[in-house]
Amino acid sequence: MKTLFIGGMDTETNSFSPLPTGRAQFALAFGDGTSRPLNSCSAQLAVWRRMAGAQGLMVHEGLCAVAEPGGFIPRAVYEDLRDRLLDGIARARPAMILLALHGAALAHGYDDVEGDLLERARTLAGPDTFLGATLDPHCHLTDRMVGAADALVLYKEYPHTDIDDTAADLFAIGIRTLRGTARPVMATWDCRMIASYPTQNQPMRGFVDAMRAAERDTPGVLSVSLAHGFAHADVPDVGAKMLVIADKSRTVARATAEHFGRRFYALRNQVTPRFLDLEAAMERIAAHPGGRSPLVLADTGDNPGGGAAGDATFMVHAALARGLENIAFAMFWDPVVVEICMAAGVGARLDMRLGGKCGPQSGYPVDLAGARVRAIGTAMRQRFGSVELPMGNAVWLEAHGLNLIVNDLRTQVFDPVCMTALGLDLGTQRAVVVKSLNHFAALFAPVAGDIIHVATPGTTSVRYGDIPYTRRSPDYWPRLADPLGTGAS
Repeated sequence: MKTLFIGGMDTETNSFSPLPTGRAQFALAFGDGTSRPLNSCSAQLAVWRRMAGAQGLMVHEGLCAVAEPGGFIPRAVYEDLRDRLLDGIARARPAMILLALHGAALAHGYDDVEGDLLERARTLAGPDTFLGATLDPHCHLTDRMVGAADALVLYKEYPHTDIDDTAADLFAIGIRTLRGTARPVMATWDCRMIASYPTQNQPMRGFVDAMRAAERDTPGVLSVSLAHGFAHADVPDVGAKMLVIADKSRTVARATAEHFGRRFYALRNQVTPRFLDLEAAMERIAAHPGGRSPLVLADTGDNPGGGAAGDATFMVHAALARGLENIAFAMFWDPVVVEICMAAGVGARLDMRLGGKCGPQSGYPVDLAGARVRAIGTAMRQRFGSVELPMGNAVWLEAHGLNLIVNDLRTQVFDPVCMTALGLDLGTQRAVVVKSLNHFAALFAPVAGDIIHVATPGTTSVRYGDIPYTRRSPDYWPRLADPLGTGAS
């Protein structure tokens, strides 16, 4: 019986984040991730385990390591996790290796963690073992990664609602290769673009649908992926790239990658959200009458899902300066405030200093006089795709007409439950401000009067043309209007 090895290492590194991603930041499972409550990484391993059983493969499950995006991984931490994963491969001696990776992890001494891991896995397993990986579209698609793997398949949706489907797609390519009915070859095309590309709105919706149609209808095409790139990493390969896997024909792979790459490039001025500045965002809130459908605003510069601290105060200060009320904010990462509130109990009134603790990119703390502790939640969870993720302990503070959700486990906002589970009725709020870039949209859209992306200052600033890269050449859009020289705007 042939053996399938499954494992994963999933985190995203922001070069500009002040928060190291140490060992304590990783949720670790050593061969038993699929028997625990699933996260976005181990859920893929569970898909592969089920599909392997149907195909008569023996499964060897290895390390599954997941960390919230943050700063660099210490070298010793990465090397230990990598070597544990590789040791599992060596012991399994598999015919097929499937890894759930991110694609934008950085460690001290390693500016391409996934490339390093895949190359070592290839050397260990040999040329005849199928080596495949799933990747988050916010990855750096490097030549090392493509050269080492047989197949890389990326989630297509942002918000990432298709993680399990992507895992299944990779398994299908792997099993066909193992059975000798396919021979995957990969090709990439550099779009020379750095930005954010939500897929729920047109024209990105149509572009993703076209990629799926090509997989279904184009002879010889096994997979079409768009690497959006992760803008907040100072590495040479940051930026959007197309990736195509074809069956046997590198010519088909290259031609299809270029076709979709040029098509995406032509949409460059249409595929990113419109970002309002702080002043314009406050004007929108002031003009909104409230009711059952609040405005939902993304505090994009302080997105923990991109490595930010989650304690920036710019939007709260702006609301207080204008005397705006009935605004909910979620979630501030401030374990000190949570601890004090839990000790004081529900109903307590406290003078609190909130946020602004992790450096200049977090702004100044907010002093809240007589803040009321409205509710306390312990070991809370929120939905992300097919899984529930922890958000730690949380408190609802009410002060100066504002409602502030504060938690002690740094994470971005995915789900209104981070507020509603504490008893906050969003229908009573004029606006809801969430620390996220786009993942919140999947579950907030049904309750939102409108969704607004705000270009706030911070570690995950969306002013992409101004990111202070030192290792990435400046020949990209939007820093340049037409870096490929097509003559089209």
